[in-house]
Formats: sequence, structure tokens, C-alpha cells
Amino acid sequence: MISVSGKKWIEKKINKNTIEKIKQDFNFSEIISKLIISRNFDLNEIQSIKNASTIVNDFKKDEDFIKGASLLENCIKNKQLICIFGDYDVDGTASTSLLAKFFDHINHPYFFYIPNRERDGYGPSVKLFKKLILKNPRLVLMVDCGSTSNEEINYLNNKNIKSIIIDHHEINKPYPKSNVIINPKKDTSYYLKDYFCATTLTYFFLEIINKNTKSSFNLSNYLIYVLLAIVCDVMPLRKINRSIALNLINNFNIKDNIVFKTLYELSEKKKNLSIDDLGYFIGPIINSGGRLSNSLIAANLLMSEDLLFVKKQSKNLIELNNKRKEIEDKILSEINFELIGKENRDIIIYYNPNIKEGLIGIIASRLKDYFNKPSIVITKSKNNLKGSARSSIYYNIGNIIKKLIDNKILLNGGGHNMAAGFTMNKNQLMNLENYILRDYALKNKNLTIQNTFDAEISASSVNQDFSDEINRLGPFGNGNPKPKFLIKDLKIIKVNLLKDKHISVILKPNIGRSIKCISFNSANTPLGYNLISYKKNIHVIAEIHENNWNNKKYIQLNIKDVLIKVN
Repeated sequence: MISVSGKKWIEKKINKNTIEKIKQDFNFSEIISKLIISRNFDLNEIQSIKNASTIVNDFKKDEDFIKGASLLENCIKNKQLICIFGDYDVDGTASTSLLAKFFDHINHPYFFYIPNRERDGYGPSVKLFKKLILKNPRLVLMVDCGSTSNEEINYLNNKNIKSIIIDHHEINKPYPKSNVIINPKKDTSYYLKDYFCATTLTYFFLEIINKNTKSSFNLSNYLIYVLLAIVCDVMPLRKINRSIALNLINNFNIKDNIVFKTLYELSEKKKNLSIDDLGYFIGPIINSGGRLSNSLIAANLLMSEDLLFVKKQSKNLIELNNKRKEIEDKILSEINFELIGKENRDIIIYYNPNIKEGLIGIIASRLKDYFNKPSIVITKSKNNLKGSARSSIYYNIGNIIKKLIDNKILLNGGGHNMAAGFTMNKNQLMNLENYILRDYALKNKNLTIQNTFDAEISASSVNQDFSDEINRLGPFGNGNPKPKFLIKDLKIIKVNLLKDKHISVILKPNIGRSIKCISFNSANTPLGYNLISYKKNIHVIAEIHENNWNNKKYIQLNIKDVLIKVN
């Protein structure tokens, strides 16, 4: 059997004795036991499958958090003006909004700034701080940025302005000389918490301050912003992140949040909130301001409780997101995927000077998904080039960006394991390609990327009971992916092309009822071509999804690949 996408699929091998032990110790089914082992769930995660999961703040006694809380509390006590400086993506916007909500509640003076992607570039700069300090802040809170801002922090120190950095991007010595740096990537007692995004760190930081100041601010009302950032920043849905997701997905009511409620109403959505909604519906809308217009739109939206304002800004962002989709489709239609595939590079590096800066991250993500390889998209930005990268678990892209800066190939940049951004001179493009391709080859010379599925099941297993069973391990996301199954001997009996991108399929097993299926973004791919034209029986690698449409619930397969029998 061969995969039409050129992938080799193998079943995850799990020791049968280990499966039996999990079954006996916890009274789980065989499939749940196998999935627990393959995901390496710890005891707390295993127990959360059956029992309520609590959200624990592990930072209450941490030195960085205690020092940062003391500094901020002193600033609050003396009514000193605070500047919040956030990044322009969902994580930066949500972090900024949490802090603003708290300061509004306690009536403390503050202002915030989120850089314009094209005008200001990524993160803090001395040029920006020269303008911002004219308002005379005594403390600058940097969220989802600042870990590489040595020069900028030195500038603030020279102006006798204190600073706190709350970030999760790569950080290297010498660290910025900020008063406090909260970042799991540095040498710290909480380095094992590097699966937290900036909004999660900000939330736990505020929880400590909220208690210390005996504020009546109901911080937990905005825990949904934390989950939004976790999902949109593709952080692992494991450990405490999973506890946050479990609590919110099971208990969150859309009507309790004015922003989410309005977005759902304007989009005529009536179902309950899901992880997919955060990643594929709400997240892209919130991000669209920074991609095509101004990140301040999204930040002001998340901070507001004014219904008329929320409706106006929500409509604005929905329109921008629809425009973003149109532009994205046009860009993708102009990319020669066949030529890129023939080049067969370990890393996809695509340069197009005409792509809008706010969209290079999305295009990089699409290329990564299509080729199953780390991908970098670069465009023109005034007199320089800007790039955005999306990577995989096999290659820490944030770390290599720092090395490229140290080697003077990049002007600046930053990121984490899975995503990064940078600015560079035009004449360094070839040097970038050579360095990063050589680095990847050296680090992964013995790497064999295997595509694995969790188990082979029969077509009769595609039902509500089996779906309910595997969903006990959810919510699914990065670090805890939807289980993939091999289902053999299915006949394609009906195919429809949806929005020129997706393919809707009905498959029929030799015995039993037909199965509704969807294959996302597969038009004009080998997978799509075979679903449309292949006439013989196929085997599919697929995920089982529960679909809600017009208040009707049914089970469908999300086809990830097709395998064809070769005689």
C-alpha cells in the first residue's frame, strides 16, 4: 500500500502488557488505554479523564513572580502610571487585555501600546519607547515580547523607568537587564513550564496580585482569553493547559462574555464553544486587525464591555477576516506547489515581495501543512525583508532565529519552538537559505519522519458511542492530537467540491452504512485528485469528528490521507 500524499504510515506500537496494566489499574477500555500510553499522560492527566480537573497556580512561591508582584503592587500603591506593551497577535492582545481589565477595575492609571506590524515592526524598539515615555510612565509591562530587547531595556533603565517582561519566546544570555523577567525559557525553577504562553503566565501573575491587593476583580471571568491564546499560539493542550481547557469547554457559556456572544450572533453560530472554534473561528477574527489593519482594534474589543462598541468592532474585524481569506486564497493560487515539491528541500523557503506582511505567517502555515515540512515565507518590507516561519516538533525555529541574528544574517527577530518572525537585509537572502538548510541537515541527518496512526478500526466503529469514548481524552490540540485511524476497503460513492478548497465525500464499506467525510484544503492536491477520480476501493487515514450543523449532530470522518492497494 502507498499513500497518495507520498507518506509512509505505520501504526503506533504499544506494549500489550502496558495496555493491560492501564486497563486494570484504571478500568479503561483498550483504545483509551492505548491512547493514554502513546501520549505519555502523567497520573494527574489520567485521573482527569474521569474526575474533575482543577487549575493550580504553581507560581505562588516563585521568586520571579513574587518580585514582579511586589514591584507592581508598589506601583499601584503609589498610583504611578503604567505602560502595557503587547505583541500584535492573539497572545499579546489577550495578555494586554487581562492587564487592562484589572487596572480598569482597580481604577489605576495606565495606557497600552501594541505595535503596528508594518509601521513599527515586531516588539519594542528604542524609537517607540522615546515616544511612549513622553507620557511619563514609571513602569513598562511587556507581554509576549521583550526577551531579546536588551537595548530597549537599557534605554528604559537610563531613563529610570522600571520594567517587567512576561514572555515565552526564546531568550539567551546575557538577558535583558529588566527588573523582572518571567519566562520559562530562561534558567529558572519553572523551566518545565515552557508549554505556557504569555497570557497564561500573565493570568497567574495577576492572580497573585489580585489576592495580595485583596481586589474584588473576578479574574476567572476572563480565563477564556487564556484558552484562546493557548490554542491560537499552538501551545500543548497538556497538564495545566489541559485543565484550563477541560474547565472552560465543559462550563463556559457564550452568553457570559460580551465579545464571544457578539461574534457568535453576528456569524449566526448557535452551537457550544469548542477548541476548533477558538482556533479556526474566533482566533482568526481577532488576528485579522493586526494582519490587515491595526491590532488596536482587537485589543480594544477584548477590553470593552460596551455592547454598541463591541458590535461595531466585531463587524469590522469579521469583514477584515473575510477580506483576509480572499487575499490568502489568491496568494495560494499563485504558488507553484508542484515546482516547490520537485525541489524537495528539507525546509520550504518561499520569497514573494508582493505578499502583505500580515499574511506571511498564514501562508507559511499553509505551506507547512501541505508539504509536512518547516516553512518560511519572506516578503518585501520597505528597504528590508520580513519573514515568518512555522515549524514542527523536530526543529526549534525560535532557537535558529537567534543564531541567525548572532551571525549577523538577520537584523532582528524572535519566536518559540513552532513559530518565529524576523527582519533582514535583502542581500542576506541567500545566506539565510544556505545557513538554515545546512543547520537542519546537520541536526536531522539521522531523522526519519514517520507518520503514525493510532489503530486500525472497522467502518462499523465510526459511530457516536466510539466517538464519545475517544473524546474522553479531549480536548484535542497540540500535544494531544485527535486520534488517527486506519479504515480499510471503502468505496467512494459521492464527491463534492466545497468553496474550491475542501472535498466532501461519502464512503461505503462492503458491509454496513455509508459514512460522511470531509477532506479540508485538499483541492488541487494528490489527495484531492484521488478522492475525486479514483474508482476502486481505498483505505483512509482519518480522524473521527462530531459535527453540529443546524442543531443536528452527526459523526463524520476527517480524511487526512488515502492509501491505495497495489496488486
